[in-house]
Amino acid sequence: MHIPGQGCTSRGCGADPGAVVQIPGLWCRSRGRQSVCGRQRQHNDARMNLAIALTAARYGAATANYTEVRHLLKSPDTGTGRQRVCGVRCRDVITGKEFDVRAKCVINATGPFTDSVRKMDDQEVPNICQPSAGVHIVMPGYYSPDNMGLLDPATSDGRVIFFLPWEKMTIAGTTDSPTDVTQHPIPTEEDINFILSEVRNYLGADVEVRRGDVLAAWSGIRPLVTNPDSKDTQSLSRNHVVTISDSGLITIAGGKWTTYRAMARDTIDTAIREHNLKAGSCRTMGLQLEGAQDWSPTLYIRLVQDYGLESEVAQHLASTYGGKAFEVAKIAQVTGKRWPIVGKRLVSEFPYIEAEVVYGVKEYARTAVDIISRRTRLAFLNVQAAHEALPRIVDIMAKELNWCEQKKKEELETAKTFLYYEMGYKVKTDQLTDSSEISLVPSDIERYKKRFHMFDKDKKGFITIVDVQRVLQSISVQIDENTLHEILNEVDLNKNGQVELNEFLQLMSAIQKGRVSGSRLAVLMKSAEEKLRRRQAIPVDRSGGGV
Repeated sequence: MHIPGQGCTSRGCGADPGAVVQIPGLWCRSRGRQSVCGRQRQHNDARMNLAIALTAARYGAATANYTEVRHLLKSPDTGTGRQRVCGVRCRDVITGKEFDVRAKCVINATGPFTDSVRKMDDQEVPNICQPSAGVHIVMPGYYSPDNMGLLDPATSDGRVIFFLPWEKMTIAGTTDSPTDVTQHPIPTEEDINFILSEVRNYLGADVEVRRGDVLAAWSGIRPLVTNPDSKDTQSLSRNHVVTISDSGLITIAGGKWTTYRAMARDTIDTAIREHNLKAGSCRTMGLQLEGAQDWSPTLYIRLVQDYGLESEVAQHLASTYGGKAFEVAKIAQVTGKRWPIVGKRLVSEFPYIEAEVVYGVKEYARTAVDIISRRTRLAFLNVQAAHEALPRIVDIMAKELNWCEQKKKEELETAKTFLYYEMGYKVKTDQLTDSSEISLVPSDIERYKKRFHMFDKDKKGFITIVDVQRVLQSISVQIDENTLHEILNEVDLNKNGQVELNEFLQLMSAIQKGRVSGSRLAVLMKSAEEKLRRRQAIPVDRSGGGV
């Protein structure tokens, strides 16, 4: 398969940010920093993880997602009488049903949750995993050139930071700080601001790095390990460690995406040796993952020609699904337009299409969060775009999975909560609150008041959808009512269905400071003001008179 090599962009992954080469000069103020060639294929870790599971299933593995281990099963060894691990008690997280899985060998490959499973085996065993939190942010693509990035191993406090083009956006990171293991890591404003402050060092003085340009932010947990067999137990490693407990539990810990095949080989070799399993030689080298067989660099052209997909969408499908892209294209809906013929986008600015939701369900997706974060990368690229796409995603999944209305509401709320806390929506919206300071000079305050009163003709002190619709109608602009509700709701801080003058001034102050960007209401009101001024009649006495 087209497996993009090098580079971690996602939560819970401990990979290095990329292969490093020297590129002189170009766009950064070089202080011994290294540049990264952006033309290399980039890593879609979520897709790769799924491709590995699908490949395992193709070779006979039984796979199950949304399944957690409750405890280990043990039985006495017939020869020694010692307790040996012989399976696990599992729980289906979605249904709550519990069941046993018996096995000759149990392998603990649970990343940052390594020690919790080891302690199911032996409560006294010392921890070997030292979880470290790493925050990443995504910014607009114009912050980095398409064909290069930058890695700096010597930041202001000694942490490594990188700055790379990713999915036509810019990804920047990362922090490195001790953390507790949690299923729901949350990015902090402090970490986001640290990354932004470092990014400013790499750009020219004429480029303003704005807090409001952070489109998504997330925190991942790196499972750094100490080798329990090493004398220096304090040293942390990004390499992997394979251990065997007295009861036969095999643990693979640490490592990174770029060495995952070596990790698998070492782990399986250990399992075969320790448990006297019958198996042939390792086959991982050269084994193609799901979708690899029919992939070629020009596959996307066939998608355009055979199905009438947009070129950008076709390229996305080809690079994501490999040869399986044709299966997605086959179920893509007709648009009813001259072009593209098929492929309705979930949101206009990203190449993800509705057919991917249907196909995602066929590939084990069971929640809306699966789709926005692990089948597409919408949540990682732009939380507001993901939020906008959610209702349609839930509708499609409901049809495929026979959800009732109550289930649809639950999925929608769960996904919104995920975006709000784990993907940076909260820290983004916190940039504009009802207690935000208004720091505008008097002339700006007067200018913004005049703009506001163009909409608030009755001097009520607030504007509603009706006010906005009236102004838009006067300049022959049409926006549907649901969209207007969303636009006003972004600025309606006290959520009373209207935008008050103070809220508008808080918005404009936050925009000037760079804490907020891309406000649809601010752009709409400015555009309407300019159009109304242009349409004002020129007095006869100033036009040179007349007859």
